[in-house]
Amino acid sequence: MTERIDLDDLALSPGKEARLTRMLYTYGPGNGTLLVLPYDHGIEHGPIDFMRNPESADPAHLFELAVDGNYSAIATHYGVAARYFPDYAGEIPLIVKVSGKTNVPPDEEAFSAMDASVEDAVRIGADGIGYTLYVGSPSQDRDFPQLAKIRQDCDRFGLPLIVWAYPRGRDVEAKGGRDSLYMVEYGARLSMELGADVVKVNIPKPRKPDTYHPEAYEELEDLDLASKTERVVHAAQRALVIFSGGGYKTDDEFLDNVRMDMEAGAHGLIAGRNVWQRPRDEALAMTERIHEILSSHGD
Repeated sequence: MTERIDLDDLALSPGKEARLTRMLYTYGPGNGTLLVLPYDHGIEHGPIDFMRNPESADPAHLFELAVDGNYSAIATHYGVAARYFPDYAGEIPLIVKVSGKTNVPPDEEAFSAMDASVEDAVRIGADGIGYTLYVGSPSQDRDFPQLAKIRQDCDRFGLPLIVWAYPRGRDVEAKGGRDSLYMVEYGARLSMELGADVVKVNIPKPRKPDTYHPEAYEELEDLDLASKTERVVHAAQRALVIFSGGGYKTDDEFLDNVRMDMEAGAHGLIAGRNVWQRPRDEALAMTERIHEILSSHGD
């Protein structure tokens, strides 16, 4: 198992360290790992993600699942947080996503516009800030300054910054694809260099056929998936890495990925659809199995 970096290595301000410590040690598995329940899909994907399990359309159902499943935090956009978090304040840490986009426009020039401020998140009791960075998008000339402003506000208010590192755009698809090792590793590194305290990434996949790939990455295509995943964690250096659960999978496939992520040195998991697209009892049973894996890989 790859050794994870310590929280002390991040050189955080007292406010950031206090909030991350709460998520890492007071809530969730409580052993220095993170288990986050994301619920930003209503903006990012639309209502389609709620069709597999209609009860998931109710934000109260998700907050109750986060509390009863003993998650480290729940991540939502501002509107959901403002209307529902007051009923659960003190029972579950809150991460507020402050940028987003709909799934309607094409991804060629993807840009995640701000829909809330860090001050908004502080006012409703957030313990962390989420931001989607579209790595490699032609819109990076707008994205980087916007992220810089969010980072400055996170530093000012003492909230950890969690970056959703998502390679997107026409050039990304021409250079291996959004989930190629080259792009996922690049996203982890870029996020750290732009000031992320925690980086959310996808598990890398083989590059798209007939696309350009940097020569240095050609031989890396033959690595097994576990080795590629370890490279992604290493790329983030002094930032914590959590892996996305991705789309709905079978129990075995999903849990095998969780084990691999933790063996690679990740600090945890941010999984939504593989939990709340299942009925409540099945979602809690899945959560318990995730806890078992994270509990065996903590401090």
